[in-house]
Amino acid sequence: MSTDSDPQASAPAPADGFGTRAVHGGQQPDPSTGAVMTPIYQTSTYAQAAPGQHKGHEYSRVSNPTRSALEGNLASLEGAEHGIAFSSGVAGIDAILKSLRPGDHVVAMNDLYGGTYRLFTQVFEPFGIDFTFVDMTDVAATEAALTDATTMLWIETPTNPLMRICDIEALSALAHAHDVDVTVDNTFASPYLQQPLDLGADLVLHSATKYLGGHSDLILGAVCTDSDTWAEALRFQIKSSGANPGPMDSFLTLRGTKTLHLRMDRHCANARRLAEMLNERPDVGRVRYPGLPDHPGHEVAKKQMSDFGGMISFVLADDDMDKALALLQHTEVFTLAESLGGVESLIEHPASMTHASIPAEERRKIGLSDSLIRLSVGVEDINDLVGDLTTALDRVA
Repeated sequence: MSTDSDPQASAPAPADGFGTRAVHGGQQPDPSTGAVMTPIYQTSTYAQAAPGQHKGHEYSRVSNPTRSALEGNLASLEGAEHGIAFSSGVAGIDAILKSLRPGDHVVAMNDLYGGTYRLFTQVFEPFGIDFTFVDMTDVAATEAALTDATTMLWIETPTNPLMRICDIEALSALAHAHDVDVTVDNTFASPYLQQPLDLGADLVLHSATKYLGGHSDLILGAVCTDSDTWAEALRFQIKSSGANPGPMDSFLTLRGTKTLHLRMDRHCANARRLAEMLNERPDVGRVRYPGLPDHPGHEVAKKQMSDFGGMISFVLADDDMDKALALLQHTEVFTLAESLGGVESLIEHPASMTHASIPAEERRKIGLSDSLIRLSVGVEDINDLVGDLTTALDRVA
């Protein structure tokens, strides 16, 4: 591990290939033992030779060697100067917003993860930060929402759960023309499929609980940036607010990123086949998957993503909520559960689960039907996934 004040600085730069960076980025064999895998440094404090003379770490709320290796790895995957790990994705959002001040204005995508919407409206609005929610697939509508007080553009793409695609490059150019910073929630795509910093974003957010960890066994968040100012501000928030991940979750995430490219290829291939199957069934209504040619954001997704991800949402043809809820009870390979991005396939009902914190009228306003079903497509055998959904659909048809 590093003996410098910046633990990421000593790790050798790997080759350019994503898979090579996934396995080696931000890491080197442990200097004390030669361990190839970064050890779990399960310690809260570190011995000092004299007051202020230490080996790069003083207290694990501020930094920990396992966490530092993960942060270097995440920075490498996003092509960023800095990776900052948090105790959860929403802790990362919280830290970004705590760097704003009362009177600041944030323009956000109107189709957001429910926890993001809750944090914006119920935690930070009462402290005087203003939010405007707009359909960011419309660049002109986004520009119209900007005010003299706007300091942040908050983009989520693909969106959760309607799978809308925002043009990161166009929105970033718009924001920077108005001296506004851009945050992109890249959780659904992962750095393997989408590189927001290359498209002009200032901050990239991840719920690393999802695809980066990949095994539904940890909670962790991350923000990547090229900005020294933002990196310093976010690390200050961790130090001051205690939003740090533990070494075990950092280790598990680092284990997960090593196979990110392999898993994402399978997630994408399985999701593409399932979306095509659903799209062909007369008892299924609109299928929302950016890999389908008739998806409104298909061309933008082709431009800024290397593949279309493992997330699908759809409604039944008759938009019957009772049938939709019944469908959730008839799958066997798909597990009824919240979250996403693990190796296992999950099915859920956003209106009553992940997006229940968004008022019904707001959900309807953006097109989030009460009968919408969301799939997180895992890496199982595709024939089993097709068969499971087909059987469940046939039972409720």
